[in-house]
Amino acid sequence: MTNSRLTDPEVLEFRFPVRVDSYEIRPGSGGVGRWRGGDGGTRRIRFLEAMTASILSNGRHHGAFGMSGGEAGEVGRNSVVRVDGSVEKLDHIGSAQMQPGDVFVIETPGGGGFGRA
Repeated sequence: MTNSRLTDPEVLEFRFPVRVDSYEIRPGSGGVGRWRGGDGGTRRIRFLEAMTASILSNGRHHGAFGMSGGEAGEVGRNSVVRVDGSVEKLDHIGSAQMQPGDVFVIETPGGGGFGRA
């Protein structure tokens, strides 16, 4: 699964031992401006078997720039929420050994705003 090719939850769940717990808009992640930048999304993928999860993503260190006085969008974040509730943060390129019940959380970056607010 990649950011640019949004795999349908049914396909992802058919091909891998995972369940897509949620996929929702990430409110407020778009940059402030006369016209706000678009909000990113948040996907939560629960692993049903032990396996390795890897991610290659962008926009995790610098937000999408705003234009004509608009502000940058929020950066994206990647993390793993373990069954015991602990959270392991991952960088833009990373991998983690997943155990049954662990959740991989992918928060995509927001777009930059346009114009002064």
